Amino acid sequence: MLEILYEDNHLIAVNKQVSDIVQSDESGEESLSDAVKAYIKKKYNKAGDVFLGVTHRLDRPVSGVVLFARTSKALVRLNQMFQEHDKEITKIYWAIISELPPEDKGVLTHYVLRDAQKNKSYAFDKEKKGTKKAVLEYKLISRSQKYYLLEIKLCTGRHHQIRCQLAKIGYPIKGDLKYGAPRSNANGGISLHARSISFLHPVTKEQIAITATPPLNDTLWKEFFNHVGKEH
Repeated sequence: MLEILYEDNHLIAVNKQVSDIVQSDESGEESLSDAVKAYIKKKYNKAGDVFLGVTHRLDRPVSGVVLFARTSKALVRLNQMFQEHDKEITKIYWAIISELPPEDKGVLTHYVLRDAQKNKSYAFDKEKKGTKKAVLEYKLISRSQKYYLLEIKLCTGRHHQIRCQLAKIGYPIKGDLKYGAPRSNANGGISLHARSISFLHPVTKEQIAITATPPLNDTLWKEFFNHVGKEH
């Protein structure tokens, strides 16, 4: 079942679940974009193909807000905003880690190199050939007996940016085996959630804010959400 977070004539946003793929790949599995197209086709009784533009992606093991464009006009403008990391668009993530960071808040700046063959990125302290600058802001917003919840604001949008930057400083995301976590999560995902996205509507120019609840069938996410959900 799709969890629709926002919908108008130009945009639609859904809460992606762990293991959903945003776009079709070689696996042949139904993608989130396919499911959204089917939803639109049925709801509005549309004949023929449904237009749906993918404006950004979340990694398969990540949950949270995914925004799609329902018109080409909206898609062009949103693509431009995402590519330029426009000040008109803000993305907030939640990440669960198992070690307490030395500072409750801070800014991480690295230079990220993507290895397409391994589908993995590497963060370096200094610029190297082929790297791209990656910047994020983080703050500690909750803690449990064994884990800590970070709120992260992306200032750039690099491949696996949050995953590789946190791993670089010694704090891999819970369940993220690819980036050094000791154990996987039971659901095969990682404890990274795209909590919210706020932006200037590409057509109406209204300020839009869309928020997604983390997977509450996960005991740890539920505990953190009950503690900070209303405040963040």
